[in-house]
Amino acid sequence: MRGSSGELAEQLIVEISVRDLDRSLEFYTALGFVLDRRDGGFAVLRWRDRRLFLDQVPDLRPLDGPARANVRIITTDVDQVWALAQSLGLPVEQSIGDRYYGLRDFTVLDPDGFGLRFATIIAGRSETRVEHPPVQGRG
Repeated sequence: MRGSSGELAEQLIVEISVRDLDRSLEFYTALGFVLDRRDGGFAVLRWRDRRLFLDQVPDLRPLDGPARANVRIITTDVDQVWALAQSLGLPVEQSIGDRYYGLRDFTVLDPDGFGLRFATIIAGRSETRVEHPPVQGRG
């Protein structure tokens, strides 16, 4: 099946490789993602107006250690999502907390070790300024 016109035109969509698509769909939909479509070993999920692709790779090597990467998902009530994640018994990489960069967030791991960082902007801190060190060797 061909992707929707929205999928084809969207600038940046994260695609995650998973070992077992059924298991991953159960995980993501329990957290509130909506299944848009499934084509065999491929699925398109939605979180509000954003898409997330899952691609089944049965021989994907298990992750041994921290998440290789994570995707940030802004929500209006991160504490509610945290409570849901706790009730589902999801593996936590970083517990909920207020961060210096202006977000209240936490990170859980999907069944294949990919990180999902749910966050809410801390009131009054929506324009957090981050200082970056100068790049060496630039004149």
